[in-house]
Amino acid sequence: MIATNVLQAIGNTPLVQLCHIVPRGSGRVFVKLEFANPTGSMKDRMAKAVVEAAETDGRLKPGGTVVEYTGGTTGVSLAFVCAAKGYKFHAVFSDAFSDEKRMMMNAFGGVVTDVPSENKQITEKLIRAMIEKARTLSQQPDHWWCDQINNRDAEKGYYALGEEIWNQTGGKVDAFVKSVGSAHCLHGVTKALQAHNPRIHAVAVEPAESPVLTGGSPGGHQIEGIGIGFTPPLWEPKLVNEVVGVSTKDAQVMARRLAKEEALFAGTSSGANVVAALYVAARLGPGATVVTILVDSGLRYVSTGLYKTE
Repeated sequence: MIATNVLQAIGNTPLVQLCHIVPRGSGRVFVKLEFANPTGSMKDRMAKAVVEAAETDGRLKPGGTVVEYTGGTTGVSLAFVCAAKGYKFHAVFSDAFSDEKRMMMNAFGGVVTDVPSENKQITEKLIRAMIEKARTLSQQPDHWWCDQINNRDAEKGYYALGEEIWNQTGGKVDAFVKSVGSAHCLHGVTKALQAHNPRIHAVAVEPAESPVLTGGSPGGHQIEGIGIGFTPPLWEPKLVNEVVGVSTKDAQVMARRLAKEEALFAGTSSGANVVAALYVAARLGPGATVVTILVDSGLRYVSTGLYKTE
């Protein structure tokens, strides 16, 4: 089908089985290629959902400006949706995140305000400073603050992702694994899958350096897009069967392995997702099917150390 506008191209991304890095004796591991969305990430789904919800109830008016704090992935998707719909976009960003994301937001017409980090570490202090800056900017006339971690409309953007996984696996999915930033994707996909089968095992992934979901102390890490340093306000622990910690180093190594051994070029949080998915698949054993997400393209991390070092 031909899309009549670019927003109709969001979703219906491929599901691919990992062929080379899954050890013998493990369950099958499938990855959803969310970098096949228009901007190259899964966040296109939630950006469309939150903007359209704000349009519907009048929070976002014609010609208005959307404001958001972002590690870049949500910001790129919001800038994209705003460009498609004729809104302005103002991002609160930081040098802790890749330059590619900044350039993409600018390319879509977005304005970027920076909050400096400490040694490019993603920490609770940085995230809270970014949130406060966005809140302040949003008080200007005709500005609407997305406030992603407190925005329940974001979850709705991922229900279709869960339905796609269910249909593509023919309903044969035993576990879903997803790293946590706002937790909207994990929640939305899990709810969609468990509506079909309540026994599907839901696994959250967080940075090992900042294990707040398991009651540990927050710390700095370099897995962009996840691990905000505090429990997301809309976190629903009853939906999740377990939480797995993955270190920055292990996530980076896996991202590089995915490129070299599976020809899948993805970012660091995708590497973390696959590390955890392999752990779950090994435990569940042959016959099990584990699904996770390749969140975004490795093209967004070329300027970072991810693909420069071994």
